[in-house]
Amino acid sequence: MTPDDAILETEDAMNKAVEYLGHEFATVRTGKATPALIENIDVQVRAYNSVMKLKGLAIISTPDARMLEVKAFDPSTIQDIERAIRESKLGLNPAAAGTSLRVPIPELSEERRRDMVKLVKQLAEEAKVRVRSARKEGMDAAKKMKANNVITEDEQKDFEKEVQTLTDKYVKEVDALTASKEAELMKV
Repeated sequence: MTPDDAILETEDAMNKAVEYLGHEFATVRTGKATPALIENIDVQVRAYNSVMKLKGLAIISTPDARMLEVKAFDPSTIQDIERAIRESKLGLNPAAAGTSLRVPIPELSEERRRDMVKLVKQLAEEAKVRVRSARKEGMDAAKKMKANNVITEDEQKDFEKEVQTLTDKYVKEVDALTASKEAELMKV
């Protein structure tokens, strides 16, 4: 492995941690309707005898800011979808409307907003742990390359500085995403 490959690998791992955080933040409820809120709910579908993601079973749309509409591809799965949404930890109460479901998104209480902020901070800390883990792997790669005489001691120090710079950059991105999501949650 060359130093450039190791840097790219380290940066890729850090970038994936931040992207995953963004995906996780999309599922945190902010009081407004968004398909990302429910699209990854696991649905136990009796008709198919399997567990599938909701986005694979239905079209999810937002007719207005406080409502989601779920139209099942197969109308026989609508009860399974309704049960899965009810049983999710999102606190949503879908209502059947013919061959579709209407899912009202209730206003968040102050207490629920604070709970969501705690969840956001927890998710952010997990992302930082993943970034730091990628940093450690990068530093270990530098030590291995030095031990195998692929790079000199000076090149190892430069490599480690570059890995630290990447770490700082991605930790700042996590902090920025977190601050943005917190502001969005606390907005009344």
